[in-house]
Amino acid sequence: MNTTITNQIYLFSIYFICGIIIGIFFDLFRILRQSFKTSDIVTYIEDIIFGILTGIFLIFIIFIFDNGELRAFTFIALVLGAILYLLTISRYFIRINVNILTFLKKVIVKTFIIISYPFKIIKKYFFKLILRPYKILTINLKNILKNKIIKRKKIKKIYKDRKDFSE
Repeated sequence: MNTTITNQIYLFSIYFICGIIIGIFFDLFRILRQSFKTSDIVTYIEDIIFGILTGIFLIFIIFIFDNGELRAFTFIALVLGAILYLLTISRYFIRINVNILTFLKKVIVKTFIIISYPFKIIKKYFFKLILRPYKILTINLKNILKNKIIKRKKIKKIYKDRKDFSE
């Protein structure tokens, strides 16, 4: 009888810890939602993924530690572990990780700006030295062609007027 109680206490503590792990896993999704603004569709997909992964985790744990037997204290321990975690550590865990992700986002953005700066300079001078003269040349050619077409039309009109006048 002593080993049965010890075994049940052991299983209760395992499921209690699993409840804490599920709470942490839930907070990871909350951290992602706070750090990166997502649409409703993405939120629904995240919720489905959370449910599937949590279900797989629980089935795996139940089969490993309790040979697939579901007991009332399994669910009680899971809920108590998750509630205890969510009421105590969760807000600090979220705050710390959101701050870390915000810092990392800023570092990545600044790093990208620093890395891309030489390319911006190269692009600027490329347009100044190569494309700008090309653009000016094409504009001038268009103007020259346009002026020639206008002159031809004027000449044709003058010629036509002279022809009409002579008749």
